[in-house]
Amino acid sequence: MNAHTPLFSPDSLICPANDIFDKAAAWEALEAAFYEAKDDREIRAATVAYLLEARKRGNAAIEAAFTAAPFAAHRTTRAYAYLADCLVETAFQVATRHLHKIANPTDAERLCVLAVGGSGRAEMAPHSDIDLLFLTPYKMTAWAESVIESMLYILWDLRLKVGHSSRTIKDCLRLGAEDFTIRTALLEERYLAGDAPLADELKETLWRDLFNGTGPEFIEAKLEERSERHRKQGGQRYMVEPNVKEGKGGLRDLQSLFWIAKYIHRVDDASELVALGLFTQDEYDSFAKAQQFLWATRCHMHLIAGRAMEQLTFDLQVEVAKRMGYKTHEGRRAVEYFMQDYFRHATHVGDLTRILLTALEASHAKQEPRLLRFFRRRKKAKPGYQIVQNRLNVADGKLFLQDKMNILRLFEEALRTGVLIHPDAMRLVSSHLDLIDDQMRADKEATRIFLDLLLKHGNPERALRRMNELGVLAAFIPEFEPIVAMMQFNMYHHYTVDEHTIQCISNLAQIEREELKEELPIASGILKRGINRKVLYVALLLHDIGKGRDEDHSILGAKIARKVAPRLGLKPDECKNVEWLVRNHLLMSDVAQKRDISDPRTIRGFAKAVKNKERLDLLTVLTVCDIRGVGPDTWNNWKAMLIRQLYSDTETALENGMEAVNRTAREAAAKKALRQALADWDKKDLKVETARHYPPYWQGLQTGAHVIFARQLRNLTEDEIRIDLKPDEDRDATQACFVLADHPGIFSRLAGALALVGANVVDARTYTTKDGYATAVFWIQDGDGSPYEGSRLNRLRVMIEKTLKGEVIARDALQSRDKIKKRERAFKVPTTITFDNEGSEIYTIIEVDTRDRPALLYDLTRTLAHANVYIASAVIATYGEQVVDTFYVKDMFGLKYHEENRQKTLEKRLRKAIEEGFERAQAG
Repeated sequence: MNAHTPLFSPDSLICPANDIFDKAAAWEALEAAFYEAKDDREIRAATVAYLLEARKRGNAAIEAAFTAAPFAAHRTTRAYAYLADCLVETAFQVATRHLHKIANPTDAERLCVLAVGGSGRAEMAPHSDIDLLFLTPYKMTAWAESVIESMLYILWDLRLKVGHSSRTIKDCLRLGAEDFTIRTALLEERYLAGDAPLADELKETLWRDLFNGTGPEFIEAKLEERSERHRKQGGQRYMVEPNVKEGKGGLRDLQSLFWIAKYIHRVDDASELVALGLFTQDEYDSFAKAQQFLWATRCHMHLIAGRAMEQLTFDLQVEVAKRMGYKTHEGRRAVEYFMQDYFRHATHVGDLTRILLTALEASHAKQEPRLLRFFRRRKKAKPGYQIVQNRLNVADGKLFLQDKMNILRLFEEALRTGVLIHPDAMRLVSSHLDLIDDQMRADKEATRIFLDLLLKHGNPERALRRMNELGVLAAFIPEFEPIVAMMQFNMYHHYTVDEHTIQCISNLAQIEREELKEELPIASGILKRGINRKVLYVALLLHDIGKGRDEDHSILGAKIARKVAPRLGLKPDECKNVEWLVRNHLLMSDVAQKRDISDPRTIRGFAKAVKNKERLDLLTVLTVCDIRGVGPDTWNNWKAMLIRQLYSDTETALENGMEAVNRTAREAAAKKALRQALADWDKKDLKVETARHYPPYWQGLQTGAHVIFARQLRNLTEDEIRIDLKPDEDRDATQACFVLADHPGIFSRLAGALALVGANVVDARTYTTKDGYATAVFWIQDGDGSPYEGSRLNRLRVMIEKTLKGEVIARDALQSRDKIKKRERAFKVPTTITFDNEGSEIYTIIEVDTRDRPALLYDLTRTLAHANVYIASAVIATYGEQVVDTFYVKDMFGLKYHEENRQKTLEKRLRKAIEEGFERAQAG
């Protein structure tokens, strides 16, 4: 079959193809629009306008047909893929025929667009990403780059999530050989548009030069990937809220089976496995039923959530069961029947996995000659080593052990050749760790090899993880030994300390490989401009080395780094920077997440601590890697925004002087920006608005919030409450702005109202106008740590209004809701309360570090309100079951809390509120 053979037949779609996307009508409409267009901008605008409506119509047609046939998943996923194909193909035709038309293209000006991954399989859920490969014969030409850019802008304007890469066939071979994820995506490449012969050439080349003869290594990689995926998802098939895509027995397991079968036997459909003798007909039927059920479930989840949603949460289970037609009968609820079926299918997936792997293992016992021919084409091992069964082994054990440096060289050779270490070589090393002595640790050649493992090969985590498993890392750096397999008993850290360290280094290597440029622009830019990589890698290796002892791990870690860094051959200045980074590795994270970074004094204080641009750059990259290394979902847009803002403001302070960061300048700039944003306002009204607020208001909020408040305050009556709720995508939160008459305890009332609707507050600001109104903005997330969906905002607004109007008393209503989940009750968090009068020019900063629970913020703010404490802002940082609530406050006279006895009184009241609330939540 050619790469460009049509995939979709009329009976493969859930509804008629023209109901999904009418190609003829589309081109007729677009050509008419283009005839009227004056320039490229209007052509693109017309394209986007038409395709937006076409996409909307297509999605509606598919959803309606799927609702009528809720188990017809295969035809539904094909339909969504067909719609995506049509949008991509249209964008390509517009870009090549109209926006960047060339009369006589050269051979180099050939371009092909292919779908890869799920798009390539033509299996797409309603909100799946579209994965595209732009293929060129040679190096990218300016024309191809322009076409790709125009296409992507059109697709992005259609609000599609597009994963894309631009490569030559040689690039595909090289990257596919290095990365199994890329190889898997290429396995499912499918021609969409452009130069079809180029697509055919890619397919032929991939099978001949990349896939052929590499089955065992692909199988092993997919199985390792599967094990890791299961570990992340909890390792159990019967998770009460399973991940339909990634969980054990889920869709990814089914896909892995097909990937392996396709890679080994070049099948295009799982039904072909019966003829090959790998599945019986009954087994294939089980495969097909499981696939149909799981895909149906996933599609319904996407449609209900209105976005990509893979976790089958309790609330979704009920809705999916209803959509799929399950009924309550014989004393059992519909959702119970549905989940029973789900788990049965998940069990079948596990059975099928075992069947296929057993069959493949038997059939591949005879494949060694062909495999060996392939292995000879890989990098050859250096003298003293040999590659056996695609594993790096030692040629002569006795000769190997005569030079103790060979223990480190083994890992270097494994990275150089790109193959895994043979079990025999591992056994040899682990049984002779005593060779790694003080003499070897001090040897310059040993430190050179070790640093090269970190710096030279681009994937240091692979060597470090294997060295750690074999005990080599702890033997070479004895100070590392105490943190090997050290568990941190909390809900925040997903890994042991040693694995976290390796994850951090892996993140740094990813940034260096430019894999995270879009996600991490600041860190990527720092590394691109140049930085001392040796200092950064060594600091990351040692940043948590002091954990597990009574002493502050940052302080102890710095002491350890003072000894280890020189031993690793670092220069005196490099050693000082490593020690400083280990000592302060939490500084940027703490300032960003626990302090008001809109306060100029916060920026000036942080800038004084880092002292220079070099340390700011080093600490920023280290902080990003550290947070990302905590767990799969720890890094988010909120943290990214905080780190970016802190870095940018501090960079300004360091480069232009501390005086560049001051209240007056920020206030003037904020007022100017507001005037520009409200250019249609009467000058008199603008003057009233810019004069009614005190200075802190102007420095603490972005122009967007100033505009919202200006409009809310306009013509506001004294008894009126105005609420504005909107998603803040940059912060992964919903922004809630409130305007109402000011009175004592306003912050607490708002916190109570939000707690009642189950909102988690992640940041908040309150200000009082000179004419007696309170302007408050809260950034909130739902129970899953996400912004509230648009469909939930009206209910959210109604509940908040009821609470603020006194129709619902927060203190009473929260009694039944303030509970700690049973599975979380084993965690103990000591309470720490501190007062800081130096961190802000006009406020006392109260930091409360304690056990998190739903009504905690309300209890704390109510206690402060009863003590006549004015709360200007609150910054909330959550670390699993632990939370740090930081309040910027002053007393009723506008003064700081300097006196120790007043601080102690406040602390006593806060502790009492925390203890009473915790007891109530535990009892609930």
